[in-house]
Amino acid sequence: MKHHTQITDRERTELSALIRGGLMQKEVAKVLGKHPSAISKEIKRNKDMNGKYHAGKAKIKVAHRRKTANKRFKKIKGKLRRHVVSKLKLYWSPEQIAGRLCREQGKALLCHETIYQFIYEDRPDLIKYLRCQRGKYKHRYGTRKREKERDAMKKRRIDSRPKIIEKRKRIGDWEGDTLGSKPGMKPSILTHVDRKSGLLLGDRIENKTAEHVREITVKRFNSIPKEKRKTCTYDNGVEFSEFELIERYAKITIYHAYPYHSWERGTNENTNGLLRQFFPKKANFNLVTQNQVDKAVQLINNRPRKRLAYSSPFEVFKCDSD
Repeated sequence: MKHHTQITDRERTELSALIRGGLMQKEVAKVLGKHPSAISKEIKRNKDMNGKYHAGKAKIKVAHRRKTANKRFKKIKGKLRRHVVSKLKLYWSPEQIAGRLCREQGKALLCHETIYQFIYEDRPDLIKYLRCQRGKYKHRYGTRKREKERDAMKKRRIDSRPKIIEKRKRIGDWEGDTLGSKPGMKPSILTHVDRKSGLLLGDRIENKTAEHVREITVKRFNSIPKEKRKTCTYDNGVEFSEFELIERYAKITIYHAYPYHSWERGTNENTNGLLRQFFPKKANFNLVTQNQVDKAVQLINNRPRKRLAYSSPFEVFKCDSD
């Protein structure tokens, strides 16, 4: 392993989750394929004021250091500055300017990204000489729309699920969603429902960030026997955007319904309706406790269902040998 292999933002997210899971630094290094010294250095440099490591705060610190370093070491000055400005006014692109300088000098003096940064941060009056003038250069090839399209390509869609899931013939095929309250209120209830038995799992969550939802989901599914957690189907909410990490750490295959097709997760939608009897939309979820959620879930799971020949979801889930 290399001592100085850089840590990526995705690895920072995994690192944070592994630390919260109680793993030692050597164990974390082994999982991420890094040298222990690289993990130690990352934690030391990017921990918060309380000595704890959080992926979000670490990413902010890294971005700030990079921005500071760019301003300190890559600022265009003097003769080089005058040269860049003159070529820009001739409608040369930053790539052309950087490439020509490299050819004439026999070495790279600066990169085109540095020139773009110089334009947008120091000389916005030069933007008019650029061919593409819509927003910052770094978004030209990575718009939010394209990012969403790339993310969508990673998702397994609901129509690729095994046919047995549609038939409700086995335990372990789940559907997940969140149950919210008043607009602007952060606490919610994260729900998962088994398609065959109708068994409901409910977890109060403080907020709907992807990291928090992933942590609670992994913890919940790891408390269930492996043979009873085969698949889970979610909608396309941002709270489930870390589905790849849920798959990895909960050992469950994730599928996604198509956007605005709530009926494709009908089991979960209907069960959330049952939960609304206890936690209506007007309820103040800041006052709701996990103990209250557990009591409501227990009542729902122990009620007989017509489609289960009047057995309860709990009885079917517990007794099924599959």
